[in-house]
Amino acid sequence: MAKKAARPAGKRKRASAEYQYPKIDESAAANFVSLQEIVMAARRNLPQYLWDHLSGGADSETTLLRNRQGLDSLALRQRVLVDVRKIDISTTLLGRKLASPVFLAPVGGFVGYAHPEGACNVSRAAVAHGTTAFISTAAKPSIEAAAQAVKEPLIFQLYVRSDRKWVEEILDRAKAAGYRALCVCVDRNYYGRRERDIIARARVHEGFGDPSFQMGLKWDDLIWMKQHMKLPLIVKGVATAEDARLSVEHGADVVYVSNHGGRQLDHAQGTIEVLPEVVAAVNGRAEVLWDGGVQRGTDVIKALCLGARAVGVGKMLGWALAAGAQAGLKRMLELMDVEIRTALGLMGVTSLSQLNPSWVRPAVPARPLTQTNTYPWFEQQIKGSGVF
Repeated sequence: MAKKAARPAGKRKRASAEYQYPKIDESAAANFVSLQEIVMAARRNLPQYLWDHLSGGADSETTLLRNRQGLDSLALRQRVLVDVRKIDISTTLLGRKLASPVFLAPVGGFVGYAHPEGACNVSRAAVAHGTTAFISTAAKPSIEAAAQAVKEPLIFQLYVRSDRKWVEEILDRAKAAGYRALCVCVDRNYYGRRERDIIARARVHEGFGDPSFQMGLKWDDLIWMKQHMKLPLIVKGVATAEDARLSVEHGADVVYVSNHGGRQLDHAQGTIEVLPEVVAAVNGRAEVLWDGGVQRGTDVIKALCLGARAVGVGKMLGWALAAGAQAGLKRMLELMDVEIRTALGLMGVTSLSQLNPSWVRPAVPARPLTQTNTYPWFEQQIKGSGVF
């Protein structure tokens, strides 16, 4: 996510001290019975510029739509007459058990614009649900505050903002704060042209520091970072078999398939399309994580079938935070698990360990492609609003 976001030109100017956070009723979260209600609440709560900043993609938003199209182009297979009274949806990541295969992906600047305790809400909700969260360099109020808000170690995601001395200092800060792994974002060498922000004249910038240092990031830098921090290395933003192999060769313990939610390279493949080639290239030498347009429990299952160990939610995180702060995030994770368990039960699956590619088949998408076509009730409610 971008480091900064502000109201478009022509709107009331503000100093940072006068910033008005979206009005969020955290008590409403307990009444959400569907993920669609969470997205609707976020749409009501967020001003247009923040909704666009969170929900948009790069340039034509083709990659964003391909993430959704790829998921819609897979069907789940169903087996019957299986005892599904007990279903285990737990998994592991770097040796630690996760009660759910859904984790909170790294989302940077937006969390600080949605709520003053944005990153702390993220970490608390994740740990309370028995899963984990990735906390970005850009997260607010700070990487230390997010780590101190919980008693379980989280995962730090690095954007390179300056020279090696600066990198050493922030890696040391993250390790001192108790983070258990280093995730390096490698698909941000240029900042994607997110035209919803550009056209709105929103003051969205690359972030603090000199972007040329992220542009100059090389494979050998990953080796140095891992050696300096002495923690497991996660390489995030891998979208090809070639880079998956190079990630492992340069010390990656986890290869994280992502295209930044369609916010970086336009006209790229959807991440669910590239997941099988990455899994094959890794060949068991590292764990594989995945994200890219997740909006339903069935999306999670499809990625698990194709070899992901766990699945990250990014825009869904932002929507849930905007809908109900920490309680909204927790409720979103609960509803995702409800959807996962229901779908697995109907498939005749009692454990994630049973999933493999045989459980999915190519299919023709059932509805017109939009960013939120998986939420038909939501789209009906906002029809004619000019949002899409």
